Amino acid sequence: MAVTRGRHKVFLGMAAGVGKTYRMLQEGQAEALAGRDVVIGYLEPHGRLETLEQAAGLEVVPRRRVEYRDTVLEEMDLPAVLRRDPELCLIDELAHTNAPGTEHPKRYEDVQDVLATGIDVYSSVNVQHLESLNDQVAEVTGTRVRETVPDAMLAAADDVVLIDITPDSLIERLLAGKIYPQERVQAALNNFFKVENLSALREVALRQVADEVEHKRNPLEGDGARPRGREDRLVDGSAPSAIAERLLALVTPEPSSQRIVRRAWRSAQRLGAELDVLWVTQEEEPTDSENEQLAALRRLTSVLGAHLLVEHGPDVALVAQRVARERGTTYILMGPPRPRGALQRLMTPALPIRLMTMLPGVDLRIVADRTQRVKEGT
Repeated sequence: MAVTRGRHKVFLGMAAGVGKTYRMLQEGQAEALAGRDVVIGYLEPHGRLETLEQAAGLEVVPRRRVEYRDTVLEEMDLPAVLRRDPELCLIDELAHTNAPGTEHPKRYEDVQDVLATGIDVYSSVNVQHLESLNDQVAEVTGTRVRETVPDAMLAAADDVVLIDITPDSLIERLLAGKIYPQERVQAALNNFFKVENLSALREVALRQVADEVEHKRNPLEGDGARPRGREDRLVDGSAPSAIAERLLALVTPEPSSQRIVRRAWRSAQRLGAELDVLWVTQEEEPTDSENEQLAALRRLTSVLGAHLLVEHGPDVALVAQRVARERGTTYILMGPPRPRGALQRLMTPALPIRLMTMLPGVDLRIVADRTQRVKEGT
């Protein structure tokens, strides 16, 4: 008989210390009192007494000790959790990167295995760890988060619980020593825990949950088409041959292209659309630098569930036109055009103008480079 997949509840917050783990444990305790078999698969209390007290009485699956580079690391013991086979497993820090030598590189992959066996999972994560928000969070806070989770994990969750707290209240908790030891408080206040950063992250978290609610409230209609969102457009039209929305992001072998892909993916999610990512190369053999950037794009599109296309051709506009027609593209997203000399501007229209002329039924959107704006303002 087929195993019914477990249910996944994610406790989402804007930053460390909002109470995600505490709330997860609180609900786990309530389930245990109701008679369910509940265990803690992994808990990271960060020395917070309130969190440890909330875990009291719940069975804890012992951690696995892994040796890596002469250091012993403690990880969740996935095989032990599966052998224990509880009804509900509490697993903290969904974005965590596992030590080499365990079953999976990332903890969210461990969670997928647990769910696949029919065990329900409660997990926790901060909004800045969502892959598609990586650039936005870096712009807001000045800090790039290295550990990320595919947005699909949140989208597939059965329940997403936002643990909301005002920035002022969170800073009060920080000053009271409830988040970090006192020797780390001032550094936190001077960096990540600035009021403006927390306010922006709170807005991002609220918007993310609102998007998830809207996504679940409006299931796909008809032939899989979703009502079109209110987007800023350079060209307003529709591709009559397309059954549903499909986005095409134009990229180049540069780090800035990852920002375009993430922005395009979030737009695709709001529209319920597929995303293609196109790199048009004029060289038969990419350089080492281009290969490095191409590998990064492959990893990113794989995590997000987008389709990376690499095409050869001397004219980006002509290749993009062909691919857009073949794929049924309704939206094209691209970065700001490169600066051009006076003679180039006189002889050849800019790429966005050419695309608008060649694909009159396709919307075109320029993705602003906000990092450049910040640099110019400093």
